[in-house]
Amino acid sequence: MRLLLVEDHVPLADELMAGLTRQGYAVDWLADGRDALHQGQSEPYDLIILDLGLPGLPGIDVLKQWRTSGLTTPVLILTARSSWSERIDGLKAGADDYVTKPFHPEELQLRVQALLRRSHGQSNQPLLKSAGLHLDESRQCVINEGAEVQLTAAEFRLLRYFMLHPQQILSKSHLAEHLYDGETERDSNVLEVHVNHLRRKLGRTVIETRRGQGYIFGTGTQ
Repeated sequence: MRLLLVEDHVPLADELMAGLTRQGYAVDWLADGRDALHQGQSEPYDLIILDLGLPGLPGIDVLKQWRTSGLTTPVLILTARSSWSERIDGLKAGADDYVTKPFHPEELQLRVQALLRRSHGQSNQPLLKSAGLHLDESRQCVINEGAEVQLTAAEFRLLRYFMLHPQQILSKSHLAEHLYDGETERDSNVLEVHVNHLRRKLGRTVIETRRGQGYIFGTGTQ
């Protein structure tokens, strides 16, 4: 899952990026509201974390323009403002959730997880469930037919994306856009290797190849 973090306080941004990366997210970081306005509309993010107090263009104005343009990406706002009226303004502008500074990084990570699941029609349970598999996001492993299966970081990121998009044809280019940040070189052959590793660990039928189209998850399981 690819996230955009818009935060101008560098130490906080560094801390959040490190934590979110450990959780298996690909994160792009921007510190200016004008840059965020353009990039949020031009890149395929799964979720955006947006500070309200930004240089260039206030976060609330960025959010309003995103929503006016039709951007539906979930947005979690960060604010140092404790006034209830300002939080309401953010929600009215189109935010899906908010966190008031100071906050614990784990709180942010859990809110991100909940927003991503909700945006894909999944309930926020301890384990992500799809196609007979149970994914433990905190431990980055999967339970298949009662047995715990260990995953590499890359396998975990790929499987989580598949499990949030069951029964959907996903091309290699689409997967690359959502699994890697903007600075990482994207190689479709590497994705194919990870798909084959998941098949060996979870069964050949869990991920189907649609020739000329991509992959579809969950067609061979109940």
